Amino acid sequence: MQDRTPPMPELEGVQHHYVDVRGVRLHVAEAGRGTPVVLLHGFPQHWYGWRRLIPLLAGDHRLICVDLRGFGWSEAPAGGYDTDSRVADVLALMDGLGLERAALIGHDWGAWTGFHLCLRAPERFSHFLALNMLHPWPLHHRLMPQAWRFWYTALLEQPLLGRWVLRNRPAFTRYLMRKGVTDPAVWEPAVLDGFVTSSREPDRARAGEALHRAFALRDIAKLLLGSFKKHRLTTPTVIMAGAHDFMLPPSVLSGAGRHADDLRVEVLADCGHYLHEERPDLVAETARTLFSDFPRGD
Repeated sequence: MQDRTPPMPELEGVQHHYVDVRGVRLHVAEAGRGTPVVLLHGFPQHWYGWRRLIPLLAGDHRLICVDLRGFGWSEAPAGGYDTDSRVADVLALMDGLGLERAALIGHDWGAWTGFHLCLRAPERFSHFLALNMLHPWPLHHRLMPQAWRFWYTALLEQPLLGRWVLRNRPAFTRYLMRKGVTDPAVWEPAVLDGFVTSSREPDRARAGEALHRAFALRDIAKLLLGSFKKHRLTTPTVIMAGAHDFMLPPSVLSGAGRHADDLRVEVLADCGHYLHEERPDLVAETARTLFSDFPRGD
């Protein structure tokens, strides 16, 4: 099924293009010049989720905002929504753009993808800023008591049901996004409607379902079995968390011990699950500090 593509949101200084990678046409929004930074959105957003961060970083950075497969204006094929496939997509995209190395910012699912990018190809990423996401080595005694917070994923990951909910119950998606911030007024009505409308498109609703199901079937098992313990994070990394994140409260976050060379956690007061929406100024400040020793590009 082919979706009816909505009009592209406009943002000053942003240019749009498409790159064919691994049989999928990915949309990329670019802005600025300088140090290359790849930005990976979460669910149910797309590149426009970075609209408040772009003006703050574009002066010194080449920002490459990717619509991951199935989201935004990228193609939504039938498969490829597992973490390994997203990682392969991003690496292939960087190859297609001629990017040997970049800094990385990810939110939510994009941040989970970011951790795996840094583990698979550490030579490609100078620094990583992860927003509202735990690392692959959580302390189970902290995480398990909070597992109830992911109740909503039980709906989204079910075959056929997940896509039906996203298509036919937009109030559910809107509820999650409003609950994800401490002050719902953070969302401009038209912008919130845009994200919800995008997630309702048939192919994108199917992609949202497949994304959640792939995580439930593959990644959760790996977490429980400790499959990531053989890996080590060498990329300098900062996790930024919201003190009132209803999905991932700060209590589940910790350092990664021997599994990471340089990882620290910062918790922002009075913030929820969408730090880049609520406090883009603090996200930009942390990014600038973290990326400061990455040589400036053209």
